[in-house]
This record gives sequence, structure tokens and C-alpha cells, in this order.
Amino acid sequence: MVTWVVAEDGGRPEGRVCAHVAEDLPGLPASPGAGCEDCLTRGMRWVHLRLCLTCGHVGCCDSSRGQHATAHHERTGHPLARSVEPGDTWAWCYEDEVFLRPRQD
Repeated sequence: MVTWVVAEDGGRPEGRVCAHVAEDLPGLPASPGAGCEDCLTRGMRWVHLRLCLTCGHVGCCDSSRGQHATAHHERTGHPLARSVEPGDTWAWCYEDEVFLRPRQD
């Protein structure tokens, strides 16, 4: 299980917090599977993929035409999603608008 903390972000004021990093998150797959679930059903293409840390839904990023990861958050209220792009280690909290990184213990 990954524990998340708020990442340093030079474009935002210091001291920002995330009320959701302490939530119990299920063990989720490290792989995005076949891709954005919504794009696949609509025959659309995506740019980057995001994995919902609440339920495991895979959606496309806001640079993609469908913006399905954000739409999933708006529909469900699930606050956290992480990038599943190779080499990325960050997550995003839609509610608190902060980047998250894995805790380094």
C-alpha cells in the first residue's frame, strides 16, 4: 500500500494540505489495463491515463479530448487519482487541488 503526502509545488502557497491522504485506499492494480475505459467504449483516443485510488477506474487526463478521469471524479466524488504513465510517481487530489507524492520513509 502506498502512503501519499502533499508534494512541494512551487506554483502554490506553502502549507497546502490534503484531507484525503489518510483515507484507507484499496489495493489497486499498478497497470492501467487496456486504457481509458470510457474512451475504449466510445472509440476515442487518449493522451495520458489516471487511476482512481478509490475504485480503480482508469480514465484519461485533462489533455485528452474526453477528460474522463475528471469526469469520473465529478460523477462519483472520488477525490484521488494517480498517473499510471511509465516513470510517473505522482497523484492528484481533485478536492484540495494538490499534487501528491509517495511518502519516503
